[in-house]
Amino acid sequence: MKTVTMFLKERQSEDLIRVSRIDQLASPLESEVVARRQAGEEEQDESVFAKSALVFPSGEPLPRCWTDQKYQLH
Repeated sequence: MKTVTMFLKERQSEDLIRVSRIDQLASPLESEVVARRQAGEEEQDESVFAKSALVFPSGEPLPRCWTDQKYQLH
């Protein structure tokens, strides 16, 4: 089975963040994701990141359906 990863950017530091749990990222019931910061030459340990602190590398926010449990009511 192939592992799918997605790179996001931490809003404050602008570091790239590698997310391996796409199901966790796409779930509006999860407010945080476990991921690895891509900084330096060594593989960084997994850390917990708030979804509210993450954006796409282009600077676009995450889709509302990934962050808001009641997005269909808006």
